[in-house]
Amino acid sequence: MQQGDTISAIATPQGEGGIGVIRISGEHALKTAGKVFRAKNGKPLVMAGSHRAVYGHIVDEAGKVIDEALALVMIAPHSYTVEDVVELQCHGGLMTLRKTLELTWKAGARPAERGEFTKRAFLNGRLDLSEAQAVMDIIQARTETSLTMAAGHLTGHFSKEIQAMRHDILGMIAHIEAAIDFPEDEVDDILTYDIEKNVVEIRNKIANLLKTAHAGRILRDGLLTAIIGKPNVGKSSLLNSLLREERAIVTDVPGTTRDSIEEYADVGGIPLRIIDTAGIRATDDVVERIGVEKARSYVKEASLILALFDASRPLDSEDAEILKLVRGRDAILLLNKDDLAAVVTPAMLQERAGKDATVITISTRTQDGLADLTDAITAKVYAGTQAGQEGTFVTDARQAEILRQADEHLEASIRTIEASMGLDFISIDLRSAWEKLGELTGETVGEDIINEIFSKFCIGK
Repeated sequence: MQQGDTISAIATPQGEGGIGVIRISGEHALKTAGKVFRAKNGKPLVMAGSHRAVYGHIVDEAGKVIDEALALVMIAPHSYTVEDVVELQCHGGLMTLRKTLELTWKAGARPAERGEFTKRAFLNGRLDLSEAQAVMDIIQARTETSLTMAAGHLTGHFSKEIQAMRHDILGMIAHIEAAIDFPEDEVDDILTYDIEKNVVEIRNKIANLLKTAHAGRILRDGLLTAIIGKPNVGKSSLLNSLLREERAIVTDVPGTTRDSIEEYADVGGIPLRIIDTAGIRATDDVVERIGVEKARSYVKEASLILALFDASRPLDSEDAEILKLVRGRDAILLLNKDDLAAVVTPAMLQERAGKDATVITISTRTQDGLADLTDAITAKVYAGTQAGQEGTFVTDARQAEILRQADEHLEASIRTIEASMGLDFISIDLRSAWEKLGELTGETVGEDIINEIFSKFCIGK
């Protein structure tokens, strides 16, 4: 990829819509756009001025009108990529956008790679790496809390935490180098005491950030949740209640759900990737048996299991099998149909499941108990972290691993101090931690890692 190239891509989801946007960025963005866009006032785009919308038409090489459009002109450095940018707002038809995009390529642009617009924003210093990654998180956010976390990263809340730690470490390195240059001052003991104290404080900050990794990953990617239970226990009704819509068919006939249904639900701001499975029971029906086997496999894959039991019917062998399936797993046991005469109590289910099991009584018909379920799920996700601070949460495995490695270098510096190995050896450990933390913001990260991160973006972003 050549950074000096002018690139173009469709920046809006493809399909039918009121508006579709072609984004052009690079040194020759205005020249390229000027070849495919004809302003109604007859003036060239280079005369439009920055941050102006110009009305006109998309035309082909022969001057034939393709579409009516607006051209938004943004002159460097006041644009998303810090380069000259033109965005052509066309009608959102698939053929219109494809034709316009092809015309920009014939006019001198090349197809943008995945995430290349945001990558240029990073390479040109407008965003650091954490902020750049947050762009896709904002686009893919499924709940308001997920959006809050992504927006916090985009506006630099997470980066500020990292930069503050790097600043403190760099200050310690500077003091060490000064002490090495002026050994006659004999401040080694005082200096190493202060360094050890400061390192412990930074390690505590890293530990607090790592505690957020579990919740951050879930808010970003969703929590894979399987709803299981025997037939006609209310699984599909629970799915509909969590989705707040009639997504699954609900009847009194056991075995209605033969295949798995997967949907995202916003439960207390947490995106649940919910799978409603077929009722687990012995059956001679070939199709239903396949569904039952898939249900068992989802139980193994799920991060959270919602196991339903019918409070109005005695526990039987099918319930016992479900209890066996969820034993040792992160599960919430739901005693459904508490609006009917109870045959099974929470205490009875707790006795069968074990004292550590979480049991909640609900009614999918009256919605009783669903608030308690939301609270229980929220407590599991936010364990050890504080809701409302999502803007500084660790959001993926890469960030968590970098923090762990930085902490290892800081721990090594303390061991070096305790071993009285000398200031220069302490400086080596601290500099390693400083460089490792720089990978989070992109200041010390290699090109291969940068390419890998932006390759996960969609084209046009």
